[in-house]
Amino acid sequence: MKHPVDIHVGKRVRHRRWMVGMTQHQLAEKVGIKFQQIQKYETGMNRVSASRLWDMAAALNVPVSFFFEGLESHAQDMNGSAAPSDILADKEALELVRSYYAIPENQRRRLFELARVLSDVA
Repeated sequence: MKHPVDIHVGKRVRHRRWMVGMTQHQLAEKVGIKFQQIQKYETGMNRVSASRLWDMAAALNVPVSFFFEGLESHAQDMNGSAAPSDILADKEALELVRSYYAIPENQRRRLFELARVLSDVA
């Protein structure tokens, strides 16, 4: 049975890997394992060891603590609390954020203002 912490850490690995535009193959190569193992980590099927998490953090250029961020709210969700869900767990939302930051800054500001106006109307 998958442990909720392993699932959370796996999602954070996938989130960061995706945000930096790295494939499972590329991450696996950087940490010296097969890409299938990355798949298992990302789904929470296999637990990530401390040393492997350290290597992945270095490869993804984040502190190890990054993988545990939001774990408290995830635990509250499991206990029935009304904590907000992680919007960046949605692939479409991640793609939107990634595309947004690919837009030049001056155009991005105008797009942001447009989005604010549209959300006020809705």
